[in-house]
Amino acid sequence: MITDYIKENEERFLEELFSLIRIPSISAKPEHHEDMRRCAERWRELLLSSGADTAEIMPTQGNPIVFAQKTLDPAYPTVLVYAHYDVMPAEPLELWKSEPFEPEIRDGRIWARGADDDKGQAMIQAKAFEYMVRTGELRCNVKFLFEGEEEIGSPSLEAFCQEHRELLKSDIILVSDTSMIGEDTPSITTGLRGLAYWEIEVTGPNRDLHSGHFGGAVANPINTLCTMLSKVIDERGRITIPHFYDDVLPIPEAEREMIRQIPFSLEEYKRAIDVDEVAGEEGYSTLERNSCRPSFDICGIWGGYTGEGAKTVLPSKAYAKVSCRLVANQDHETVSRQFAEYMQSIAPKSVRVKVTPMHGGQGYVCPIDMPAYKAAEAGFTTAFGKKPLAARRGGSIPIISTFERVLGVKSILMGFGLERNAIHSPNENFTIDIFRKGIVAVTEFYKNFAEMR
Repeated sequence: MITDYIKENEERFLEELFSLIRIPSISAKPEHHEDMRRCAERWRELLLSSGADTAEIMPTQGNPIVFAQKTLDPAYPTVLVYAHYDVMPAEPLELWKSEPFEPEIRDGRIWARGADDDKGQAMIQAKAFEYMVRTGELRCNVKFLFEGEEEIGSPSLEAFCQEHRELLKSDIILVSDTSMIGEDTPSITTGLRGLAYWEIEVTGPNRDLHSGHFGGAVANPINTLCTMLSKVIDERGRITIPHFYDDVLPIPEAEREMIRQIPFSLEEYKRAIDVDEVAGEEGYSTLERNSCRPSFDICGIWGGYTGEGAKTVLPSKAYAKVSCRLVANQDHETVSRQFAEYMQSIAPKSVRVKVTPMHGGQGYVCPIDMPAYKAAEAGFTTAFGKKPLAARRGGSIPIISTFERVLGVKSILMGFGLERNAIHSPNENFTIDIFRKGIVAVTEFYKNFAEMR
């Protein structure tokens, strides 16, 4: 029985996880290049010991990829498990209550960088696979694709997928790198928003000017930029870029009903971020606005004099960084072009405007009626004692839509994190009880997927 197996082997499971956590595989820092290689090698060893037939470290233009597989029968469905072994930097170190790369167990949780994102969640996948292999219950072929660049945008992964399409051929991609609504409210992430991001440069006069001599006679780039950006959202909270909503699909009523079932207190939400009122597109709830609808945000704006004291200057240039969160069916490259054209169309002749696209990614939606989703739903129900809610998330994981576009395969986002786990922040943690339940849920996924497909 799976719960007995977990109990008997939990000490080993945790020590194997800790051996990964102790390697500071920080992809954002070049000085950790050798640590990336060490972590990939450790994963290769662990996947082999968990039951993979083969496991190898494969080169990319950046950090290596760990690829492993278990082939039982060509007639069986194939599951491709995706995870990442890189982690975010641990700074600021002074805010950690324990060493970030020396895991500790306190209050039923593992405290360390990577405890959740994504070494802890990837270990759930490895140990569920191990159980299914050792008990002879596995009726799926399984492949593992573990990359080392997710935290820096997966720059090498698309090319790897293009080059190795046949190797990565599968029926479904299983991902544990997302979160649940709550410890007592299991959920499956069924949608992710895409992203488009730009830097805007507005240039007026050829140098900074004395505002007393030129103020009121020459366009101020900061004033102009603010005026232009204020026109991107109208009084109803809708984005005014022409044709922006052409590809935005309505939220199905069945999904809106699921969203209404999510435990949510608007008053607690406002209190937690210290605002008196929320804002957004008319006709949608807060949870719909931040997950199923597109948004536009000014992420930073600067120019002129910002030092101590006063300086009466009319600046030559003004800048802003802005972004749109996009929803499924919107193409980030199309939106990027639409925004740049819109900015040029509303720019007065008194300034010159340059819009530079920085990066972007597609959104993703997982149908809740396909067999793999039903198998994941059954797995959560067994492990947590209640049916999981289907929930879209407002963030972005661009590689998920890349998988669908390049490999032609849907992904099931079977994540076990919680908001309190503080991923990317000091004192990242992962609840051991959820670690156990996650293993149960994934083993049940394999059993159900083999039968339902």
